[in-house]
Amino acid sequence: MKKILLSLMLFVAVVGFSACSCNKDDYSKLPAPELDTSYMGQQFGLDANINIETIDDYLFRSDVAYRDMRMLFDPATYGNLEGGDQYLSGFLKGFEVVPFPYLAPVEGLPEVVTNAYDGPTLFSHVNGEYVANYEESMDILEYLFPKDKAIFLMCGGGGYAGATRAMLISLGWDANKLYNVGGYWYYDGSNDVKVKRVDEDDTIHYDFYKVSYHDIDFSVLTQIGE
Repeated sequence: MKKILLSLMLFVAVVGFSACSCNKDDYSKLPAPELDTSYMGQQFGLDANINIETIDDYLFRSDVAYRDMRMLFDPATYGNLEGGDQYLSGFLKGFEVVPFPYLAPVEGLPEVVTNAYDGPTLFSHVNGEYVANYEESMDILEYLFPKDKAIFLMCGGGGYAGATRAMLISLGWDANKLYNVGGYWYYDGSNDVKVKRVDEDDTIHYDFYKVSYHDIDFSVLTQIGE
């Protein structure tokens, strides 16, 4: 009797494990990154398949790391762009915020956008290569952008996400796992989390407590060369 019960328990465990394995997400089954051929797609490197119009179909996967590359408040005057906002006024469910301006210098902004962040960065961009400024730079990058998952990148308009993708590829990440899904400013789906709130007296508040935000304290890092 004990042998029969043990066999049944093993059978149930194996079946349960198999069912669990079959239901797991598998990033290899995602459509391969493909450049959108539109003007905006070419300019920012937006993905043709997984983008701001289709992203709702690809949320909440265990095999994907979701990263929003904006700052909570960006000194760059993104309010000068149509639909733009210097503040992180909202985000998509499941996305964690990692400010690109903390990773590398901000380059190639539209002419109407001024006052780009010019503080410390984990990496410098020198002659087309990314050079670590701190001993911890690569460890931080590998923690925030896990190489064993697909990574969906977005920001306000698509520029920071595209720059992050290019940077990660340059530093050894697999291009086939990196997707620029575009800009939050153009999202019209059902997974929007509003951060900006306007009172009855038209006072604007930003509920940043809702945001999963990865800050980088440069004061505790070890600068290379010092």
